[in-house]
Amino acid sequence: MDCRDARPLLAAYAGDKLEPVRAAEISAHLQGCADCRRLTAEEDALNVALSQLPRPRAPARLTARLEGLVAAREQPAPPRRERPRLAVWLAPFASACLAAALVVVAMRVTTPAGAGAGALVNEAVNDHLRVVTSTHPVEIESGGIHQVKPWFTGRLEFAPRVTFSGDDDFPLVGGSVGYFVDRKAALFQFKRRLHAITLLVFPAGGLGWPSGATTHVGRLDVSETVSRGFSVLLWRDDGLGYALVSDLNMRELETLAGKINEP
Repeated sequence: MDCRDARPLLAAYAGDKLEPVRAAEISAHLQGCADCRRLTAEEDALNVALSQLPRPRAPARLTARLEGLVAAREQPAPPRRERPRLAVWLAPFASACLAAALVVVAMRVTTPAGAGAGALVNEAVNDHLRVVTSTHPVEIESGGIHQVKPWFTGRLEFAPRVTFSGDDDFPLVGGSVGYFVDRKAALFQFKRRLHAITLLVFPAGGLGWPSGATTHVGRLDVSETVSRGFSVLLWRDDGLGYALVSDLNMRELETLAGKINEP
């Protein structure tokens, strides 16, 4: 493995997202490449910084509700009385249902409401920060979308469906291979004046997608969120997921999303 193959995977390696065989290949390459070791150290430092960002607390009402349920479970049981056979059979079932409910409530306490959607937004912002702070933000510089898209062939298990080649308002800078949550992603970098814009394209299955209100952008319904000062747009189209992130205002980012979603 040489630097050209290794560098798109360094962020995933630093985040322990690679399968063992590929991680071993990267590790072997790093032993003999000082430049890639330096880039990996930068990714490690960025991951540490991202992990220290404040996370929202669970609502006080939900926390109090969970504590009440736990306290009720810890109350001494009343004196045992003879129960009908059916009640004896149902007791373990009811107990299992209550335990399952406690697990669901606990999950909601440790993760904010809309956990799946919140996790996707957080991942999108983190990936955008990795790009804008990287010394090599793109692996293939743009000569148009028809130069960038073929570069992904053989590097991904899917073909990213992006036809927008960039224009004077939103020039296409280039692309690279990244990771989104637990899967490989195609990463496209656009610009708007001095603002960096990251578009991630990845398989959509198995992720907790937003279920609330959406905005109609072009032919698709798009979920819009502002997180840590960044505008984030999420949408799905024919099995693929899309995350568009920038410090631009939401209206300008919608304009780009509309161009990306043009047939």
